[in-house]
This record gives sequence, structure tokens and C-alpha cells, in this order.
Amino acid sequence: MSDGYVLLEDGSRFDGELCGEAGLATGEVVFNTSMTGYQEAVTDPSYAGQIITFTYPLIGNYGVSAEAMESDRVHARAVIMRDAKNCDSAAGSEGGWLDWLADCGVPAITGVDTRALVRHIRDGGAMRGGVFGAGLAESEAAEAVAAEPPMDGADFAREVSPDEPVEFAGEGPHVVALDTGIKLSIIRQLRERDCRVTLLPCGSSAAEVLGRDPDLVFLANGPGDPGALDYVVETVRGLVGEKPVVGICLGHQLLCRAVGLETFKLPFGHRGANHPVKDLSTGKIDITSQNHGFAVSGPGAEETIEGDEPVRWSTDFGEAELSHLNLYDRTVEGLELKDVPGCTVQYHPEAGPGPHDARYLFDRFLELSA
Repeated sequence: MSDGYVLLEDGSRFDGELCGEAGLATGEVVFNTSMTGYQEAVTDPSYAGQIITFTYPLIGNYGVSAEAMESDRVHARAVIMRDAKNCDSAAGSEGGWLDWLADCGVPAITGVDTRALVRHIRDGGAMRGGVFGAGLAESEAAEAVAAEPPMDGADFAREVSPDEPVEFAGEGPHVVALDTGIKLSIIRQLRERDCRVTLLPCGSSAAEVLGRDPDLVFLANGPGDPGALDYVVETVRGLVGEKPVVGICLGHQLLCRAVGLETFKLPFGHRGANHPVKDLSTGKIDITSQNHGFAVSGPGAEETIEGDEPVRWSTDFGEAELSHLNLYDRTVEGLELKDVPGCTVQYHPEAGPGPHDARYLFDRFLELSA
């Protein structure tokens, strides 16, 4: 290990020791509150363009495995930890966490006061930053951070979307997904229900999607600003009312924008596996897995919903009703289209890993395809 530091765009510095691939990394510095699932997090395409700070201090204690991959590669730019471990003796482990990060070319730093860093982000909001070796002057590091484009207006979906369609066989409903960064655990949930799944590049047109004769159109999770994906929104506008459309995370935001609603950037986002969400149709509270930095505005353009009632929006495709509410900050977590078949959730019902409270939503989604 060698000395290193984290530098944020506001000049805040947090020292530690480099423990992954040597070299600098810049991106939006965010934090994840999960106690487990570190490998799933860094391989989630939704983290493209970001540096993950883990709030749980002990990271790497059960190693890594092929089963824990959420995509074919690491998407996070770097990893910041308090106490990194390189254990490979846990059941199911196929290697050490730090060895794996180095093999993947991912910069990482340990020994950082992550509590202070996270509190700083909570106060100042997620911001650009970087991981650097101690030998690099702060002035040069600051220049590298300043050269990093902000997340507002960023289109990372094209970077994580497949170049060609991908097919998964099944005897059940045909689910066609616009792949803006879909997680493998979402695909697994659909395949466990015997769905035939087709993943299309995110730049596909409505005609190309409809040409696949879907029973259900699926809008996936993914990275970046939904406001930068007008080309996907235009495609979705051509699908709403033609076929049932459902969305998760970024897909939720894109469907909402397609029907005429607005999105906004959260101060520091929702990332972790312990976020309480109320299902307004049942009154049940699910503990959910989340990873997003943007949210959908309420019916009056407000950023939070005051009561627990299923408020309604007037959209370009009829009425929409609030279906799920975040109990941390009372932001919109899901809605249902009332005049055309469609619904969304902001969180990740597949978990992967994390609480499995909300996996029933995949059955609710598939009911629309009947």
C-alpha cells in the first residue's frame, strides 16, 4: 500500500492508503449504506461515472465470486473505504476483494475517515472528486476534478447499453427491455418466471421495439441524468398506450418524463439496501435496495409528498397515481398509469443483494402482460 487521498471539488481532502489499482480516478463521489453487496455495487451499471464511498467500515470480508456479478465488468470509477479486507476464505469466495479490484484496474483507497466524508456529502451534496496518490500535488488533482463533467446532463446509458440485441429463451411472456444498464439480477427475476427476455440497445426506436411483438416493455435501471436521455423518452412516448410499459429506477424516471412529468437531482441520492418505502395500495412498508441520484417531481412540481394519500398527476396519457412513497425523505417512489397499462418503481425490487421484500413487484408487472 502507498499513501493517497480523496479530493472533492470544494477542496476538502481525506487521506488514506491506496489499495487497488495504482492510478488516479475522478467522478461523482457518492455513498452507499449497504452492509454487504460491495461486489454487486461496483458491477452495477448504474454506478457508471461515480466513485463509491461505503459507509459500512468493513468491506471485503467475504471475498468475491462470479455469482455476485451484476454485469460483465466493474462500472464504478473507484472505491473509498474505512477498513478494506482481502479475505478469500469465506464460503463461496473465489478470490480476495482487493486482488480482484486490482485485476479489474479499479483504484481504491482505505483508511479514510468515511464517516466524516459522508457527513460532508450529506451537508454539501454529492460532488465531483477523485482518488489520487500522495505524490500528486493537490493543485494538479484539483485540475483533474474540475475537468470531470458534472452528473447533471450526463448520458452514461449509451456507454453501458449493448451494441446488439441480446436474447434469453423462455416459454412465458415476451419482455422486451430498453437496456440502459440492466442488472443481471433483474434478468434472473424475469427468467425465474419463465419470461422470454430481449434486451435492445437504448437507442432503439419505438418501431424496433414494437417489431419484436412484446407482451411487456421493460425500462431498466441505469446511470446518469434522465434529462439527458430525450432520445429514449421519445421512444417510450411511442410505446405508452401501444403496449404495457413498466420501469425500474432510471426506467421509472424515463417513463415519467415520457408522460410529461419532471425529474430533479437529489442532494446526495438514495444508495443502499435499507430504505423504507410504503406501498400505498397495501399499506405495507418494504425495506428496499436503491441506487439513484434523481427523482420525479410531485403533481405540483414539489420535490416531496406531504401525506400518505395516493395523489394524482394529469399526464399526456391520462391520469397517473402515486403508488409508492419513500419514508426517509417522502420523495416519489412509484406510480401507476390509470388510463393506459403501465407502472413504475424508483427502487430495485430485485435487490441483488439485499432485502427481498419487494420481489413480488415482478409478478405485479407481469400481470399487465396478460
